Amino acid sequence: MNFNKEEVIRICNKMCQNTLMQTLNIKFTDAGEDFLVATMPVTPDVHQPMGLLHGGATVALAESVGSAASIMFINTEKQEVRGIEISANHLKSKREGLVTATAKIIHKGRSIHLWEIRIVDEQNNLISLCKLSNMVLPKR
Repeated sequence: MNFNKEEVIRICNKMCQNTLMQTLNIKFTDAGEDFLVATMPVTPDVHQPMGLLHGGATVALAESVGSAASIMFINTEKQEVRGIEISANHLKSKREGLVTATAKIIHKGRSIHLWEIRIVDEQNNLISLCKLSNMVLPKR
């Protein structure tokens, strides 16, 4: 199978329609054979009460990009992906701007995918470091 970066980005962005990803304004921007990148603006829509980026919004971004990344490795006619565990370390706060999440594969098994998702700001400061496990299941 030939990897088509533009097609992967188009499909991922199309999947966001009418979902939490659309609500959070998550946009997929780059892809490679072992990584996927998405951005999310930091606005009051994703703030917690203290005016900072909400950890839950950050985790939603991480799970969105990591789950979509697993889809690149499966036969979507026969298989589907489910996130089964996510962990996040929030290292720096952010009030406004843009965060970028990059999911890189750590383990690509037949039934389990393990991803590291780094979320950084515009100056490449690490905001959160996440780890996501996805299970690959037969399509129902």
